[in-house]
Amino acid sequence: MKITIIGTGYVGLVSGTCFAELGFDVTCVDKDENKIQKLKKSTLPFFEPNLSELLDKNVREGRLHFTSLLKNTAETSKIIIIAVGTPCDFETGRTSLKDIYSVLDSLAPYLRNNKLLVLKSTVPIGTLKKIEQYIYMLNKQAKFELASNPEFLREGNAIQDFMKLDRIVVGTESLKAKSLLRILYHNFLLEGIPYIETTPETAELIKYASNAFLGLKVSYINQMADLCEKSNGNIRELAQALGLDHRIGRGFLDPGPGFGGSCLPKDLLELSIYAKEVEKPLTLIDEVLKFNNLRPQKMLKIIQTAFEGNLKGKTIAILGLTFKANTDDLRDSPSLNIINKLYNLGATLQVYDPKGMESAQKILPGLYFAKNPYEAMKNADGLVILTEWEEFKDLDLERVKQFLKTPLVIDLRNIFSLDQMKSKEFTYYSLGHRPLNEKTKPKRQAAA
Repeated sequence: MKITIIGTGYVGLVSGTCFAELGFDVTCVDKDENKIQKLKKSTLPFFEPNLSELLDKNVREGRLHFTSLLKNTAETSKIIIIAVGTPCDFETGRTSLKDIYSVLDSLAPYLRNNKLLVLKSTVPIGTLKKIEQYIYMLNKQAKFELASNPEFLREGNAIQDFMKLDRIVVGTESLKAKSLLRILYHNFLLEGIPYIETTPETAELIKYASNAFLGLKVSYINQMADLCEKSNGNIRELAQALGLDHRIGRGFLDPGPGFGGSCLPKDLLELSIYAKEVEKPLTLIDEVLKFNNLRPQKMLKIIQTAFEGNLKGKTIAILGLTFKANTDDLRDSPSLNIINKLYNLGATLQVYDPKGMESAQKILPGLYFAKNPYEAMKNADGLVILTEWEEFKDLDLERVKQFLKTPLVIDLRNIFSLDQMKSKEFTYYSLGHRPLNEKTKPKRQAAA
């Protein structure tokens, strides 16, 4: 069966490659001809572990194709999947559907013979029905089926998430659409993957509810970390105990500088605005957004405390620019927020990230971009860890001490253990723990 996927971002490219790996004949379409030519040479527009190898394999074996011309592939495909970006409109806070409507303008003339149009992009509740009306406005003779099929892929783990799905959600009122989507996901149905058929509105809500809950979980563990710091608690042991409860699970229970990326911030904001519009405000989500927005300022205070309140003239090594490990994505990265605050307070910053350097150099002037973690630490007054890359977890702590002027580590991802840092005699700040070897100012004696 032939499939067309419109959009070659994270969702479109990963989905297209994985569907090809499952044996389908897939053509990925993008209006950017330069991007298409690079993809034909297996050059990816972003970093995603294992994607390059899988894409190259399926191109060689003739199952995966790329084009900027929609007409031919749209006319010959049984299923057309829209997977373009739906970024936040910063003026309104709402999810922008500009790219989706642009796709529909081009696609509407080819929607005949009851083709199945599948929406994988994350869209506001009620969008699928608006799309149906828009297509008929463009082409009164259009004959097509329509379905919502939200994705649940994590950047940095997208291939595994697709091939080992937790669940498949299909929102449609069309029997033919249900039948075609069962063919599309046949291999997963054989494996017993939960398959949920529901209304379009419920499918759209499921995507937002899932991301909102993950944001809630991240903020919850961050608040518990703050509480541990005040009560001599241990956040590692607390998170471990929470995660062992099957009702809670261990995922998203690592404290840090807050959630970022292209999905959670905008999706929670969209859900919050929509809920207010229908007069059912989600006060929990509103509080999560407020807390997460303030989280970088809390991280800044920890860094200021470690440097005894004075950052001006200090040289600080920064490890981590991306919003999480295993991606080159800087969108809404808490790291950039913190870096900008440090820079504005007069600190000299020496930064390194395994995948985010090229993009960061375009938006972060005035910083020194190091070739490796140790170069970033050279003659620095302290080290701040902002992203949880495995490369950073494997650092040689003896070498770290040799490169730093002062053995000060501020670990905002808790990648090291307290025992590790204590044995190496670091002054160590992390989340959910009291600092190790913290310098304390002598108490002033009362006047006689």
